[in-house]
Amino acid sequence: MNKSLLITAALMLVLGLAGGYWLAGVSQKQQDHPPAVSSVEDRKPLFYRNPMNPEVTSPVPAKDNMGMDYVPVYADETEAAETPGTVRINPAIEQNMGVRTAAAQRKNLARIVRAVGRVAYDEERIVRLHPKTEGWIEQLRVDKTGEWVKKNDDLLSIYSPQLVASQQEYILALNNLKVLEKSPIEDIRQGAQELVDSSRERLKLLDVPAHQLHELQHSHSIKKSLHIHSPADGIVVEIGAREGQFVTPSTQIYMIADLSRVWVYADIYEYELPWIKQGDAVEMRLAGVPGRVFKGRLAFIYPYAEAKTRTIKVRLVFDNAELLLKPDMFAEINIQAAKQPDALVIPAEAVMRSGTGSQVFIALGDGRFEPRMVRTGLVSNDDVVILDGLEEGEQVVTSAQFLIDSESNLREATAKMRAPQTLQDESGSHHHE
Repeated sequence: MNKSLLITAALMLVLGLAGGYWLAGVSQKQQDHPPAVSSVEDRKPLFYRNPMNPEVTSPVPAKDNMGMDYVPVYADETEAAETPGTVRINPAIEQNMGVRTAAAQRKNLARIVRAVGRVAYDEERIVRLHPKTEGWIEQLRVDKTGEWVKKNDDLLSIYSPQLVASQQEYILALNNLKVLEKSPIEDIRQGAQELVDSSRERLKLLDVPAHQLHELQHSHSIKKSLHIHSPADGIVVEIGAREGQFVTPSTQIYMIADLSRVWVYADIYEYELPWIKQGDAVEMRLAGVPGRVFKGRLAFIYPYAEAKTRTIKVRLVFDNAELLLKPDMFAEINIQAAKQPDALVIPAEAVMRSGTGSQVFIALGDGRFEPRMVRTGLVSNDDVVILDGLEEGEQVVTSAQFLIDSESNLREATAKMRAPQTLQDESGSHHHE
């Protein structure tokens, strides 16, 4: 009897221990693996997206033409988007992508516009010498181009029948005045003086020099040929007649250019045009004058563009007292463009340009990046001016933004696709009620 009780007690103890271990295992398993029904309810997909084309979606699981499963899109994947296209990137992934940022800041911008220039004559200092009467050149005293002449230098002598006749009239007027200057009648004396003055003025208009007029007045001796003098200082650029040649008022005998000041023409590209203005300081260097820096100013911006080069011509002015600058020499030009004070700028590499405008990504912190359209202005070296869309101090992405842009486009497409699905769910729920 006692033996049976002992056996029965031993069996009950074994069964109790086995049952306890089993219950403990079930409880632990339930803790490690929550019910699948609850997980499904929490992670119910909003819709399914084509893996190759995010714009193609399906409300139920599906496959594309290549047999790939559509990707489920859940609600918690779109909660991070404060605005359409905003993305959240894991810090580790952000570091692997090499994301760098820079702050939008205000600074004074300056730019040096570089160009190639060509030295030319100052058109305001070119003299073209024509005779005032017909005649023959008897002697050409300056007969070589490139010669330097000074104002009033004797250039040539010319025989002109008209000049001879005008001298005769002047001498007759002088003789007439000498006879009538003691006349008691004032009108006669005055008429004689007016005749002398008018004949003398006629000789002046024919470019008879003052010294020959003085000699003619005292000697009363007619000169067969008269001298023509240089009207200005300069270099003889062209000689249009030679000794013995018959010339008329349409004949250009000399072209004389004053090189004490020269013009320089340079071509500016269209994108640099907003920087420059009249009066800007200019520096110039020439291979023919090594080690010298010539300083001038921008005098004029031509109001049209060159059709072939798509550039705008500008005119620069330089003093040339030493005559080192020679026409048709080529030069390197640096225009000290006007400064842009207190401009909001960001690195130019931060701007992504497309057909619809310019976009940057703003770093919001915690791995969040927001796309934003901006309006850009001038570009100076590695900086670009922001006219609208940014505030000072905001952080913009300067590298890996194209990778962020790809993810942003997916998120924005997701947000646009979610809206119709949400409206459909709300409509169905309302109908069900």
